[in-house]
Amino acid sequence: MSRTLSTTPAADGFWMPAEFAPHAGCWMLWPERPDNWREGARPAQDAFIAVATAIARFEPVTIGVGGGQFEFARARVPAHIRLVELSSNDAWMRDVGPTFVVDDRGQRRGIDWRFNAWGGLDGGLYFPWDQDDLVARKVLEIESADRYRATLVNEGGAIHVDGEGTLLLTEQCVLNANRNPGLSRGQLEAEFRAWLGARTVIWLGEGVFNDETDGHIDNLACFVRPGVVALTWTDNRRDPQYRISRDAWERLHDVRDARGRRLAVHKLPMPGPLRMTAREARGIVTRDGAKARRAGERLAGSYVNFYIANGGVVVPLLDARTDAIALRRIAALFPRRKVVGVPGREILLGGGNIHCITQQVPATVAARRGR
Repeated sequence: MSRTLSTTPAADGFWMPAEFAPHAGCWMLWPERPDNWREGARPAQDAFIAVATAIARFEPVTIGVGGGQFEFARARVPAHIRLVELSSNDAWMRDVGPTFVVDDRGQRRGIDWRFNAWGGLDGGLYFPWDQDDLVARKVLEIESADRYRATLVNEGGAIHVDGEGTLLLTEQCVLNANRNPGLSRGQLEAEFRAWLGARTVIWLGEGVFNDETDGHIDNLACFVRPGVVALTWTDNRRDPQYRISRDAWERLHDVRDARGRRLAVHKLPMPGPLRMTAREARGIVTRDGAKARRAGERLAGSYVNFYIANGGVVVPLLDARTDAIALRRIAALFPRRKVVGVPGREILLGGGNIHCITQQVPATVAARRGR
């Protein structure tokens, strides 16, 4: 049973644990909409299955599938991966699913953010989004976790924490008027402190160039462990990403985290630049109310968009010229975890990558450590 609470997590002694803390499992959604995924979403479905199979080496995986595709998906997804019937408008579990929070007594609850498809009628990526806005509530019912219905419009990919009170955000996304108009920077910081239990908020500027989520943090930078951040980087000064990453690098070196530490920042190479091909674009159905995808469009590829699992890290493979160095650098950052590369281009064509399509469920008892 899941109760809907009228308080905030911080007021109740709850906080968001880091992704690198132990998990009870991982949630995903099944892609199927033909106006976002090419060729009737068959290539994307294969990519999602590969991601789920890789994560399932380390922790249990559940995929929510619309009723019309349940039998089709069950015949294709390995039997050890749980499927549940769950309606959605698309397949971005990071953004539409719950953000889980925990407390010192080993309890787990979830935040149900208000979702408007990354901008609503002012730059949002599709309409309607009503089923997506119900996903978090449904997941929390299945997980028997109490629910906080947030007052903020927010997506899980817009926030990243170290589990010790530090929160990473981008101004481009969180301060965008198409999310929470009328709220100032200071008011938004106070809101995130109340919802996530954060004490220190670190603002970066823009996200990865041409990221259609308005610059989610999870495509640009993430915590590897407390005090250590991985950052998307290019040395090409003519690329628009250079200015963005350089600004983030400088800001990260100018701040201290919630424990007063200076941050160690590690660069991960930017793939590409990558662009949608004419063949890929032809496989997408154009439909009113959804973002048009065109040949030549630059894709917001990033190796930072990985998923940290129990004992593993699942990384998108995006560019043969940079995949190997990215995997080596990520392996060096996670010496006690197995790094697994999974082809990520089909996910990238839809607008995100491995981190965007996953949402971890923290292990309640272990999550208390290090707070």
